[in-house]
Amino acid sequence: MTTFKTLLLAAALVAPAAITTTAADAQVSGIAVADAQGAIANSKAWNAARGQIETTYKAQLDQAETRRQAVARELQPLVTAFQTAQRAPGATEATLRPQAQAIQAREAAANQELARLTQPAQRAQQYAIEQIQAKLSDAVTAAVRAKNVSLLLRPEAALFAQPTADITAAITTELDRLVPSVSTAVPANWQPNQAGQQQQGAAPAAAARAPAATRTPQGR
Repeated sequence: MTTFKTLLLAAALVAPAAITTTAADAQVSGIAVADAQGAIANSKAWNAARGQIETTYKAQLDQAETRRQAVARELQPLVTAFQTAQRAPGATEATLRPQAQAIQAREAAANQELARLTQPAQRAQQYAIEQIQAKLSDAVTAAVRAKNVSLLLRPEAALFAQPTADITAAITTELDRLVPSVSTAVPANWQPNQAGQQQQGAAPAAAARAPAATRTPQGR
């Protein structure tokens, strides 16, 4: 089972499928595709920062994982009871609502607790990602120029693209050149996106929210 710490640190950015050497080295011209999230996720600066964060905040992340597992154990009997009631003859949304609401309330409280425990690590992730994002536009421009690309699309915008048309790896190479490292020491007065560094197609907030302790049941 994937641990909460792994989800927090590894799922901050979702890297695309591995790009082959052939795709990375190919001479692209014309239309290409690129995954900005994947380019950041594969960068040396991000992976080094992720390791630093995992080490620096190990105690808090371990505590959060322990609490997540404890809450999951607490909720499981409630979820089982709800599912049994849901299958009972004559069950309606009105009769199931009190149980569902009780589970949802406990789950929400647990997620708030986990968010407090992981907030320092989440802020450090956001800070690291924003430093890389600040150079993403320059990296894309450099990769597009080097590959002689006239139109760059997100992968999901292309109905079909040959692997050789993917310049994600080229953007990562440029990021490694432009941002060889980043700091994970968050300034006391720093706020996410305070500099207004919004990049088109950039990765969303780096810190993944704490996953729900268990799946929230729904009444019929």
